[in-house]
Amino acid sequence: MFATGVTIVTALDATGRPVGMTASSFNSVSLNPPLVLWSLAHKTTTLAAFARGRHYAIHVLAVEQRELAERFATRGIDRFAGVAWQPNADGVPILDGAAAVFECFNRSQYDEGDHTILIGQVERCRHLEGSSPLLYHGGMFYTEHPLGNLSAAAERPLHK
Repeated sequence: MFATGVTIVTALDATGRPVGMTASSFNSVSLNPPLVLWSLAHKTTTLAAFARGRHYAIHVLAVEQRELAERFATRGIDRFAGVAWQPNADGVPILDGAAAVFECFNRSQYDEGDHTILIGQVERCRHLEGSSPLLYHGGMFYTEHPLGNLSAAAERPLHK
């Protein structure tokens, strides 16, 4: 079991309509150049839009955005209905209120198992000062809680 942050990835489909989905498979790859990765299942209905599009945005959700995470994970609805967003320079939807946003060029993709791994080159990024991330673990959402000073624990050996 591994706790993850919660993201929503947005893009435009071939007709210029916004598409988006909740994803927990987000990770940094490189600092120079700045690269990130995320993955989605081959059976995902939005795969074509993300795989063929040139740009997408990855939104690291703030703790206040749990309902948005659930909305973008729901099938068969207009995920953008009533959601506040603005297009970026490439037309990609940028959702209001995210803890951080990575605007990416769709650099490369790899099919592995039942997922496609997408590598994005970060062209622009920003974060919301003072925002706490939404976390996901074991089928439930969580908030962060600092553990306090760990210096005493860090001095003890893990194994004898």
